[in-house]
Amino acid sequence: MMAVTNGVVGASAKEPLFSFGVIADVQYADIPDGRSFLGVPRYYRHSISVLQRAVSRWNKHGNIKFSINFGDIIDGYCPKDKSLWAVQKVLDEFDKFDGRTYHMFGNHCLYNLPRSKLVSLLKMPTDSDRAYYDISPCPNFRIVVLDAYDFSCLGWPDDHPVTAAATKLLDEKNPNTDKNSPDGLVGVARRFVKFNGAVGKEQLSWLNDVLQDASTLHQNVIICSHLPMDPGASSPAALMWNYDEVMAIVHQYNCVKACFAGHDHKGGHSVDLHGVHHRTLEAALECPPGTSAFGHVEVYPDRLLLVGSDRMADTEIPF
Repeated sequence: MMAVTNGVVGASAKEPLFSFGVIADVQYADIPDGRSFLGVPRYYRHSISVLQRAVSRWNKHGNIKFSINFGDIIDGYCPKDKSLWAVQKVLDEFDKFDGRTYHMFGNHCLYNLPRSKLVSLLKMPTDSDRAYYDISPCPNFRIVVLDAYDFSCLGWPDDHPVTAAATKLLDEKNPNTDKNSPDGLVGVARRFVKFNGAVGKEQLSWLNDVLQDASTLHQNVIICSHLPMDPGASSPAALMWNYDEVMAIVHQYNCVKACFAGHDHKGGHSVDLHGVHHRTLEAALECPPGTSAFGHVEVYPDRLLLVGSDRMADTEIPF
């Protein structure tokens, strides 16, 4: 589409460069409704209906290039003998989307299945068992998907060095017998619970290389993670263990415009001191029957626009 302004013909910014669908924390399980540790209602069977509405809406839109699932595809309460069945049931719904879906690990995924199995099931675009990657939907944009449980107590074999090192860190940071409890921890120290994790050293180095390359190519970057990375966009107990290390790398460059996350079901939005926007997405799991939480992100040369549905708030991110 072309626009004429003061006699000058130029490209109109009315049309996005591309758009992509977003949904977080489906946490499907074929079990009766329940509540979170904080008493918030959870609709385990209804959540797949939210996904179905999302896929239908994205397909009807006709111009959603791909979608990103922000992790926790099924719930930890899913009976273990049904884990594979439940994951496949949810993936079957994603497969009805006309484009490709990119996945990431959430803690609930790793309660049910080991990392090695999930990388294959979720068809992550990596050439190894690693669960972090980047894609470039158009020449001047890059999307980075982090593995927020690269360093964690979840998903690795019990005798794996990462399990031992992560357990040691958690023991040092959290004195509670129940490592999923932040009781007694203050402020952002409340993030040191077992259901969170961190980006490991190798992934940190990879992220630095990707951002360096993106800067050289004059690309804008969107970072996606299951775990939030700014205290302003999340409760302290939902933050990535080493969000500060990740953001220290991000802030060395000017290319990262936004960080999207899931995990903290109520959602949130903040702008950090370096001008990077952080948007935590509202959970599909906590939508009462008949309501939804999903959306799509319209990507423009100078801004992002999250167009939400129902319980997911619209958000404009200028840059």
